[in-house]
Amino acid sequence: MPDQLTPPPPSGPHAHAPRSLIVTFYGAYGRGFPGPVPVAELVRLLGAAGVDAPSVRSAVSRLKRRGLLLPARTGAGTAGYALSDAARQLLEDGDRRVYGARDSGGGWVLAVFSVPEPERAKRHVLRSTLAGLGFGTAAPGVWLAPARLYEEARHTLERIGCAEYVDLFRGEHLGFAATADAVARWWDLPALAGQHEAFLAEHGPVLDAWGRRADTPPRDAYRDYLLALDSWRHLPYADPGLPAALLPDGWPGVRSAAVFRALDERLRAAGERFVNGDREAPAG
Repeated sequence: MPDQLTPPPPSGPHAHAPRSLIVTFYGAYGRGFPGPVPVAELVRLLGAAGVDAPSVRSAVSRLKRRGLLLPARTGAGTAGYALSDAARQLLEDGDRRVYGARDSGGGWVLAVFSVPEPERAKRHVLRSTLAGLGFGTAAPGVWLAPARLYEEARHTLERIGCAEYVDLFRGEHLGFAATADAVARWWDLPALAGQHEAFLAEHGPVLDAWGRRADTPPRDAYRDYLLALDSWRHLPYADPGLPAALLPDGWPGVRSAAVFRALDERLRAAGERFVNGDREAPAG
């Protein structure tokens, strides 16, 4: 569930910027609201993840200016924010990445583009868009990704107004180098491995801690799930699910995906109870 406004996390602990957390919240829970999410609820729910009220309001304003959130009144007449159509499309695309299978087969989709010199600024737009979708670079103007990303790439290029400059193909790699060696040129595998290791360093201990608990308090579950999802949702775009046979032995993406799936199974539903106002009774 990308927002295409926040960059991928660096190869260290994820910073959990307020704007990113709001996008993550809408992707995980906000679409389940019966209408616009009230501002007071955004403050409460982001507060549970450590974001103060002024930071929430500032981040919401930036997302509104970028066209992801639209101001609207709730059924009770209070101020709230709804997702724009473009934001919903981004989140729906993201669902397949974030929660779908990581491994892929079935060849490649190639994107070959040529931009006239008078419109050369669109070259940067195309390169950054394809990189954001997880495409690797085979040669200048020639990008590729696992074939299952074709539909998402197609309507993303249409949405940004660059489809006329791009031809898309499906194909196989036939040599001359071994495909695993070629993949290591097309993607920066050490950098991708570093992002997976950073996720494991931050959220592996969280999963271990939950494994020692018999209870699942909704507020704690919501906080830990939102932070894990906020870190994880960038990874399926940096690493688009390259075939396991083409990756180095012991690829950390296998472990990071397993940690996220386990956190999702343990925490997501309990977190939804907190979102809906089901708070555990105070201790004592």
